[in-house]
Amino acid sequence: MTSPITRTTVSLEPDLLSRLDHWVRRRNSRNRSAALRSIIRAELGRSTLGDPEADAVATVTLLYRHGARNLLQRLTAAEHRWGEHIRSSTHVHLHGGACLEVLVLTGKGREVVAAAEDLRGVRGIAVGEYVLSSPRLAGGTTGHHHPHGSASASATTSNARALGL
Repeated sequence: MTSPITRTTVSLEPDLLSRLDHWVRRRNSRNRSAALRSIIRAELGRSTLGDPEADAVATVTLLYRHGARNLLQRLTAAEHRWGEHIRSSTHVHLHGGACLEVLVLTGKGREVVAAAEDLRGVRGIAVGEYVLSSPRLAGGTTGHHHPHGSASASATTSNARALGL
């Protein structure tokens, strides 16, 4: 079931309209309206992520050398620190001894950012990046909640404080 649509008019300079049309074709959008809805949702999602207590999801991408001294122990320890936020992880062996690990995190924005920063900061990680988003953009929530005063909630708060969040 789809929501009702309200039609509106947008005025754009010719150059901006041309750039929009190029972007619509490049991203394979159905039409300008679908592309503009996507842009608006993305911008609203970014503003939602400004609230550290809002639900958030992230993908964390880590590249490293498999044989780096004690890296696997440090990475495993970091993953255990954030275990209740890690919903999925995939490990891929690449050629030449390199590895790729992708993790999916859920939780409050401050928790997800703290976890992503901690994971990508593990000594020995060659490249660590993350993409943060809001499940509200797709009409959902993470379903991730912590009871106040629990050991895990206070550990998360301590980890976030240690990272300056």
